[in-house]
Amino acid sequence: MSAAGKTPLELTRQSQAGHFRGHFEAMACRCELLIRTENQAEAKAILTMAASEALRIQHKFSRYNRQGMCHRINLSQGQAVAIDAETHALLTLADTAYTLSQGLFDISSGILGRLWRFDDDQAAPSPQQVADLLPLVGWHQVQLDTGSITLPLGMQLDFGGLGKEYAVDRCVALIQYAYPGVEVLVNFGGDVAISAEPTRPWEVGVSHHVTPDAPYTRLSLSRGAIATSGDSERFLIVQGQRLSHILNPNTGWPVANAAASVTVQAERCIDAGLLATLAMLQGEHAEAFLAAQQVRHWVQRR
Repeated sequence: MSAAGKTPLELTRQSQAGHFRGHFEAMACRCELLIRTENQAEAKAILTMAASEALRIQHKFSRYNRQGMCHRINLSQGQAVAIDAETHALLTLADTAYTLSQGLFDISSGILGRLWRFDDDQAAPSPQQVADLLPLVGWHQVQLDTGSITLPLGMQLDFGGLGKEYAVDRCVALIQYAYPGVEVLVNFGGDVAISAEPTRPWEVGVSHHVTPDAPYTRLSLSRGAIATSGDSERFLIVQGQRLSHILNPNTGWPVANAAASVTVQAERCIDAGLLATLAMLQGEHAEAFLAAQQVRHWVQRR
């Protein structure tokens, strides 16, 4: 049985909207597909294919799965670990993002989560606790080769900043190949991409992180992808100050003056997600950073 066969899939016909709506749970979020077809069997096949791919990626790259690639790398104890082409491609993207961001985007910074859980009852760690972990953060210490990766002893990687957006793009690519004539919108926890240029634009809603009860901002999407990074669900209040869950890997502390949320439109979901995260890491300079990238974007601040 496939992974999708073990995961509940829900598919309903949205008659007035003219599409099927399917969803499942993966990657700690609600995954949704809007499928413009009159054929229910076709819609179900598309949903099943997307769920199988999303769950495959989750199984492979989640640091919580003991049988996955990420877990294997993190348990390597300083030894080289063989990697396949897909893993190498993702790590190469992480390497590029690290270089372009001057070290702000760093998939080795996940170990800081030992100190920053962003639970309701958590106190901020001490400066000494943060300083003790910082030597284990720094992608520049990693040796990446075509067929292997070597981490210094004690270092860990976390694909969380890439995995969901990568899964969206992979599902879109599979749908484009197998069902080129079907218009599909893929939405994994607010990270969105479409499979083909639609006969009419898709309407995408972006929630207000500053005023949750405010109406959604409605965006028309005719090509490409949209991704959002924000701190509405994970943050910490310390001495009256709101601390974002976006951590600066160079200091080990939350980014100062981070935006409430950043939404970016790009050709690929993984590009949109990277730019949104990089903008959050820029703190008060998020708007200037995105303007320099010449991408369509929306920034919300408190």
